[in-house]
Amino acid sequence: MRPGCECCDTDLPAGSVDAFICSFECTFCRACAAQMQGRCPNCGGVLLQRPSRQGAALDRHPASTQRVHRPEHCAHNPAGVL
Repeated sequence: MRPGCECCDTDLPAGSVDAFICSFECTFCRACAAQMQGRCPNCGGVLLQRPSRQGAALDRHPASTQRVHRPEHCAHNPAGVL
């Protein structure tokens, strides 16, 4: 579980309902996913709401702290690769 949106770097904690992922777990906020029409700019896959991880499961398997920020791949960026 990545801690932020790859496009705008918005925080997306483990319990966030605003996180969307593709099958490779590329992670985007709700607003960026909508701007990209629900398609991952990295693989072209469908973006779906990320399941939350809470309680003991989060304690045993904490979310990643490594941020991925690639705004050049995003739909709202004129140089975006889609």
